[in-house]
Amino acid sequence: MKIAVASGKGGTGKTTVSVSLSLSCQGSVAYTDCDVEEPNGHIFLNPSIDGSSTYSMPVPIIDEKKCNFCGKCKEICRFNAITIFGKTVMTFPDMCHSCGGCFLVCDNEAISENKRDIGVVEWGKAKHIDFFQGRLRVGEAMSSPLIKQVKKKAQEQDYDWLILDAPPGTSCPVIKSVRDSDFVILVTEPTPFGLHDLKLAAATISRLGLPMGVIINKWGIGDDSVKNWCTDQGLPILMTIPFSKAAAEAYASGQPLVQLQPELRQDFKKLAEGISP
Repeated sequence: MKIAVASGKGGTGKTTVSVSLSLSCQGSVAYTDCDVEEPNGHIFLNPSIDGSSTYSMPVPIIDEKKCNFCGKCKEICRFNAITIFGKTVMTFPDMCHSCGGCFLVCDNEAISENKRDIGVVEWGKAKHIDFFQGRLRVGEAMSSPLIKQVKKKAQEQDYDWLILDAPPGTSCPVIKSVRDSDFVILVTEPTPFGLHDLKLAAATISRLGLPMGVIINKWGIGDDSVKNWCTDQGLPILMTIPFSKAAAEAYASGQPLVQLQPELRQDFKKLAEGISP
């Protein structure tokens, strides 16, 4: 059962829910932190990192001695990673999406392959949980390829529960994280910003055709607008987590919510079992 935990905005408690769910599920569990730009699940699970691998993408190098400056590589590149000025060819590796088109159209075999490091995939163990995360290289713009590799590593073996902690928002990295999930949990907060971004996230997941439900975190600090909207849209509210200053203090110190409030462990366990087929 692959459960993705996502949100339309940052700060709603997505990692709180992901970690709590991972700690509460019975059987074999894998926690996968797909927020490769800012992974923070390790702060709460405190895993041992048993292995890592650097992920690189192929990028072109142009040999101007072989190049006839026909411009085919420039024309096929939709990301402007190759530019030709007279008899000079310039490549921009950070803009390259490694589609391989330039290699295919070059008739003179003037293009060879170089590697560009994207980031690191790490794995380890946190008590009974197998732990996976990615760390994007500082300054790297494309996180989706690294997310794909983190998920691939996590799915090398079968688990009863695979919990995917997605990045915030509704852009490509989120879609890459949740696309093949069995169920998506959208975490929100009862505020105008929370409702606005929940609508965007729900629309995105709906377009992907994935079943979803909502957890309202920090319940009690706002109004009923989020709850009423979910009811109007037929979106199931899976759980409400009351706002608690003690919970915020525990979060700041790296303590999982279900460790502070053990009674919630059973609620998360029932939640997972309730959405499993």
